[in-house]
Amino acid sequence: MDSPSQGFGPTAALPTLRLRAELLRRLRQFFDGRGFWEVDTPLLSNDTVVDRHLDPLSVVLFDDPQRPQAGRTMWLQTSPEFAMKRLLAAGATAIYQVTHAFRAGERGRLHNPEFAIAEWYRVGDDYEQGMQLLSDLAEELLRLGPADRCTYCDAFLAHVGLDPHTASGAALRSAAERRHLAVPAGWETDDRDSWLELLLVECIEPHLGRERPLILCDYPASQAALAQLRDDQPPVAERFELYVRGIELANGYHELVDPAVLRQRMATANRQRAADGKFTLPEENRLLAAMSAGLPPCTGTALGFDRLVLLAAGASQIAEVIPFPVEHA
Repeated sequence: MDSPSQGFGPTAALPTLRLRAELLRRLRQFFDGRGFWEVDTPLLSNDTVVDRHLDPLSVVLFDDPQRPQAGRTMWLQTSPEFAMKRLLAAGATAIYQVTHAFRAGERGRLHNPEFAIAEWYRVGDDYEQGMQLLSDLAEELLRLGPADRCTYCDAFLAHVGLDPHTASGAALRSAAERRHLAVPAGWETDDRDSWLELLLVECIEPHLGRERPLILCDYPASQAALAQLRDDQPPVAERFELYVRGIELANGYHELVDPAVLRQRMATANRQRAADGKFTLPEENRLLAAMSAGLPPCTGTALGFDRLVLLAAGASQIAEVIPFPVEHA
């Protein structure tokens, strides 16, 4: 094999790429054996997930090659979520997909702007069943035992000493400053979710999943994304994430099925994006129409497949487990 320094060789060793292929085979076998069927949805779409932190890449679909900047704006998908939910609304009951997704501004040891993602949905699964299925998959592919569980609140109490559902923005900021965390310039004191995310990444995530895989669950209502809220006091989002050796590997939801709530959340996300100085994203999409027609109760999860391979291979960075990261593509 030619070395990457020669300009055309892969950054991943061939034995690692063979391991990658084996993990992909076993993932498909896992879902096929449970009655899921594999689907294939577009990478390029009129619609895109509207999220404060996910920045999709746009593409101009031109008709005249002499005017390549004149045409319809379309989006490379940050995940196949919208299209897969449209299939559920059309009658699919248990589906999975392994595809590529794209997110701008994400590159580094654990990030590449183009990455492999596995995503699945099953109609009728509740919150508990969604977490169990994720644990079963992780156990099958990584063979580190079943996943432990920890609530978002308990993780904050253990590692930060604050209740994330009730602590003020000022209290969260103070906790970050006491720990001498690098605070980005311009953050507002009352932007609770930004402080929560900083404390989670810096103070909590490194401890998660060290002994066995761990599912972090019951996120703050303000971080529900497309998850349902549970009427606790205060309400929590039925959202869960899988961590292995301090690395976030998967994100799942007991899925929101109310189109009116989705519309409200997209508007909120766009207001946050504007406040952050980002471009806003289209709020009208075909998922709203599908949900209005009837998205059945379900649970869904997205898993970063490159990170899974990284953990299985004992690698330290994404470039070691994909053949051509963006710098070599």
